[in-house]
Amino acid sequence: MIEKATRQKLAQVAKQKATLPFHGYLEGQEPNIGPIVRLFTKWNLQEADRLWCAAFVYYCCVEAGFTIPYRPKECITCNLAGCSGWEEYAMGDSQIEYHKKEEFFTPKPGDIVLYDRVFINQEHDHIGIVLEAKDGILTAAEGNIFDENTSGIVNRPMDNHIRAYIRIPDGYRYDIPGIDTPHPSKHP
Repeated sequence: MIEKATRQKLAQVAKQKATLPFHGYLEGQEPNIGPIVRLFTKWNLQEADRLWCAAFVYYCCVEAGFTIPYRPKECITCNLAGCSGWEEYAMGDSQIEYHKKEEFFTPKPGDIVLYDRVFINQEHDHIGIVLEAKDGILTAAEGNIFDENTSGIVNRPMDNHIRAYIRIPDGYRYDIPGIDTPHPSKHP
């Protein structure tokens, strides 16, 4: 029997994967983000380097058992390796909750957080998976922490850098005939 995907499991997977840690190209080390990049068929390690935060979120979703294609039909500008792709997907699929920061939404473990102007002073520049939200501080598992090009657990203030939250319902499956969706892997 296949275990149902849940946000709680997503938070657990994200915490585990973030603390491996994954990393792109680092001085003296080859990148280990191959399992993440492989989910996006037209991408390679060089193209993904320093741009893999949204792909990390997608990888964790797949590992937690959510069935989502890497480019759902709701994605207009890019696939789920891009932060804006996640926003388009969430806003276009009525099963998924999308909450702007102004809505006073209370994030829970396993929700996805979209950020603005964290690293490059642009909208949609980062994304992570909520592990905890308490006393105005958001603890999130993130890939491609910009200056380090690694994954990790980060504490961020719940301030104007938060763009929105995405909540995927427990047991969610994106089922469209003819679209292949990845299955959880046995990769680290």
